[in-house]
Amino acid sequence: MLRQLSFVLPLSLIALQASLALAEDISFSRDIRPILSQNCIFCHGPDDQAREADLRLDQEEEAKQDRGGYKVIDPGNPDKSLLLQRILSKDPDEVMPPPRLHRELSAQHVKLLTEWIRQGAKWGKHWSYEPVTRPPVPSNGERNPIDAFLLKRLSSEKLTFSPEAERSVLIRRLALDITGLPPTLDELDQLATVPYESLVAHFISKPAYGEHWARPWLDLARYADSAGYPSDPGRDIYSYRDWVIRALNDNMPFDQFTTEQLAGDLLENPTSDQLIATAFHRNTMTNNEGGTNDEEFRTAAVIDRVNTTFAVWMGTTMACAQCHTHKYDPITQTEYFQVYAIFNQTADADKRDESPLHEIVEEPLRKQREEWKKESAELEKSLGKSKKEWLDGFQEWLDKKPALPTPPLKEALALEPEKRTAKQTRSLEEHYIRNVSPATKTERDQLTTLKNRLSSTKPVAIPIMKELEAAKHRKTFVQLRGNWQALGDEVVQGVPTNIHSPSSNTSLNRLGLAEWLMDQKNPLVARVAVNRMWEAVFGMGIVRSSEEFGSQGDLPEHPELLDWLSAEFIESKWDVKKFLTMLFNSKAYRQVSTSNPELNERDPDNRWLARGPRFRPSGELLRDQALAVSGLLSTKMYGPPVRPLMPQLGLKTAFGPDNDWKPSEGEDAHRRSLYTEVRRNNPYPSFNTFDSPNRETCTIRRNRSNTPLQALVTLNDPVFIETHQAMARRVVESAGSSFEERLTFLFKACLGRDTNIGDRATLEKLYQSAYSSYQSDSELASKMSGTTEPIEKSEHRAMLAAWTTIASVVMNLDEFLMRR
Repeated sequence: MLRQLSFVLPLSLIALQASLALAEDISFSRDIRPILSQNCIFCHGPDDQAREADLRLDQEEEAKQDRGGYKVIDPGNPDKSLLLQRILSKDPDEVMPPPRLHRELSAQHVKLLTEWIRQGAKWGKHWSYEPVTRPPVPSNGERNPIDAFLLKRLSSEKLTFSPEAERSVLIRRLALDITGLPPTLDELDQLATVPYESLVAHFISKPAYGEHWARPWLDLARYADSAGYPSDPGRDIYSYRDWVIRALNDNMPFDQFTTEQLAGDLLENPTSDQLIATAFHRNTMTNNEGGTNDEEFRTAAVIDRVNTTFAVWMGTTMACAQCHTHKYDPITQTEYFQVYAIFNQTADADKRDESPLHEIVEEPLRKQREEWKKESAELEKSLGKSKKEWLDGFQEWLDKKPALPTPPLKEALALEPEKRTAKQTRSLEEHYIRNVSPATKTERDQLTTLKNRLSSTKPVAIPIMKELEAAKHRKTFVQLRGNWQALGDEVVQGVPTNIHSPSSNTSLNRLGLAEWLMDQKNPLVARVAVNRMWEAVFGMGIVRSSEEFGSQGDLPEHPELLDWLSAEFIESKWDVKKFLTMLFNSKAYRQVSTSNPELNERDPDNRWLARGPRFRPSGELLRDQALAVSGLLSTKMYGPPVRPLMPQLGLKTAFGPDNDWKPSEGEDAHRRSLYTEVRRNNPYPSFNTFDSPNRETCTIRRNRSNTPLQALVTLNDPVFIETHQAMARRVVESAGSSFEERLTFLFKACLGRDTNIGDRATLEKLYQSAYSSYQSDSELASKMSGTTEPIEKSEHRAMLAAWTTIASVVMNLDEFLMRR
């Protein structure tokens, strides 16, 4: 029970109040809520099972209510507020937070709380739960509102924007950010003088845009080509990956993009594409091990769908409420299982066949298959008719007592002709016509060919979402402490109404959930989506914790800008390409990325945007870039996953040879990394080294580590060695004959710029040394160059090996590996 302390606040604190009297208004969301969340809400929050002293500090009414002559928070009276008395107490039995929690408020926190109470303790929701409103754009001469908001912040820090980067740098930056591929030599030349806005339009219209921007979405969707768990069998779900690429290239509005993935099957007369889209939630793992309980793992899949949906669209760690009411955010355990109830009515049940499935045949193959089926049916019908000439030789065949495939035919053959029924005789004649008669060989061969064609082009069956029939509707219960076998009260479909309430005419199935998410009254979806796009472009979100917008997440660095962007995204009718174009056209994006000691000290993460963005890209982009500049990259889109080269370590999987990695052949070995098979129990090593997830669960934000292993990958991985060798061949075959011409070609292809005196002097010295070594060691030259030319071409081989060395150096420069 709370007890009022009988001491008066220290004089120093009273003096502090006076010194803060003229301070600017304290924001509850920005200044106070984070202090309470980090230090108080765990014990005095929504979770009634963990609540202490029957006190909630997440609700204004309880925090300010009269408790028999005193208040925990007494608006306007810091010296009478029990909250501050407990915080400042020296008594270990009275002080809050308790010493056992090893938390202590800083002097700055105490100042903020004191001034906030003095100003009247104005309350509010957590910042991300407040409605999205469009703030006025600062009037400071900037044309792009993004720059206007950023300049306002920079000016307060006595900083300004850096100069614009050189055109060649911007072309390369835009190409990598929009398409995930470096610009071609032709693009570097042709785009050198066009208006900047035309650069953005050029790259965003390329098919590679959809491929590049699909990768982070597939992280969210936990897309994989295998089912997971120990045996990790393969799964044909790549049509979903292709749907994402097409949707992005077609600039499908984000609300439609959302609805089709969550509930495409519940739309009226859903198309094949809308059914494919629902595979978003069929990317959950399934366990086909013998002896496992299907219901246990079906339940695990439903839980994953609840958690993933709220993580992806709401930036909310819904999983906290699975076992108990959320300790920090306004989500009860009952509400968690009300959302669970929405996903609990789908027909999938952790079965080996992955049902329900949707068969897909891509155009024009679908039309071709229809023609083959029609021809087959006509031949079958034709062979069903008895023609006299088709029975030539029938009696002689019977006299030989042929082997027949079925018991009825064998029984009929064993009888004397006069004892056979008309039906038995007809059966023997039909078998003869369809399988033996020389007169029908042409028709039979045609029918066999058609059947083989149909068999070799079987439709792909993709797992999709489908609702159970009403008669099979499942009941849903609260799972006590998250145990699927320990059930509490029954619940019906619902959503966390403290975030925002659904409209009265919303049916709370998956389609209704999608409508609730994309309702303009939802305060989170737009903020989460624009923050994620900002993070992809600038390297870090306006909200650093892009995976957590709740009470335990970070505050937005530019809150007004975030709300302006969110309102703009909604009012654009969720136009993703328009939104990204606005980011790419900003002055903030076009700055040089060079830093200086002052910026490194004051803003090491570049959150104020006083310089252009610079960060290390994903492992997938690094591989694609190397393939592209070397000329090896295949531009083939869509289709089954492929297996590029990887280090062969002699390891074998425990669950059959299908899981062992056998590299693809031909151009499939050099397709974009997006198409690389995602095997959950055996992730592609180089991507894994560069922090790619194994896709077992939804990944909102990849970490960016910096380890020596990464340098070993780009120097020694078979894929990268192959690109260095191919780059050397391209240099020798496509550039001039002089060292300077070839080095210039190499630099422009890889870095988008010309060489300088220092580059040329250093690399020419290295080239001469390498060339001399390879001339004296033919075997080493062959290994380095990857060629097996006759011995009489040893000089050419040594030259290729030396250029492979130079290519390896240039393609391992920070300038090549960094996105700057």
